[in-house]
Amino acid sequence: MPKRKIEFINGEVYHIIIRGVEKRMIFMNDQDYWRGIFSLYEFNDSKSVAIQERRTRRRKYLNKEVKVVQDGQGPALTISREGFVEVLAFVFMPNHIHLLLRQGREGGISRFLQKFNTGYAMYFNEKYKRVGPLFQGRFKAVHVENNEYLKTIFVYIHTNPIAIIEPGWKEKGISDAKKSKEFLEDYRWSSYLDYLGWDNFPSVTQRDFLEQVFDSKEEIRNFVDGWIGYKGDIRS
Repeated sequence: MPKRKIEFINGEVYHIIIRGVEKRMIFMNDQDYWRGIFSLYEFNDSKSVAIQERRTRRRKYLNKEVKVVQDGQGPALTISREGFVEVLAFVFMPNHIHLLLRQGREGGISRFLQKFNTGYAMYFNEKYKRVGPLFQGRFKAVHVENNEYLKTIFVYIHTNPIAIIEPGWKEKGISDAKKSKEFLEDYRWSSYLDYLGWDNFPSVTQRDFLEQVFDSKEEIRNFVDGWIGYKGDIRS
């Protein structure tokens, strides 16, 4: 297999695209999306991960009457982690995934994606009684070299779900900007809501880096609204 042309450098940011083989659906229902979210978090760990074991431990923990400091919904389950990457942003689409990753250790991006792809594919193939690859060859990776490009990719990732309600909008334009804005702010399977300050999947992403690139949550929302042509009150 030929060597990948792009080299992943610690501390640098990369836009990653993972597609289903033959453009097939990789998320069939909400349960699959939840498994993908869980995998995105759990496989960002250099230690061996047994998803079922961790889910069982978490369920047992959530049944206890305890009070702990936590950053998401329900009490936090503390597990020692040694992450490969910072997941800066993500979106799950029915047949592909966009990730914005910052490498944290040597070989981190490749190792993380290998664990994620293998683990999720094993879950999917077992659930749907299929065999063979789930994802299309190698993932695509683009080095994000400056802050302006970083802002553009950030918006591009988070506006992807508009294609679900307006196919071809990138070529034809958006017919209803208000509807598209409302759809994005109701779409669970991305990091956008967390960047707006609404706890959705707050443990999955590391947002400090991008929150220093943007001046505020209002600027983030303004960038996205401007991209889709929405001209109303950004706070509405």
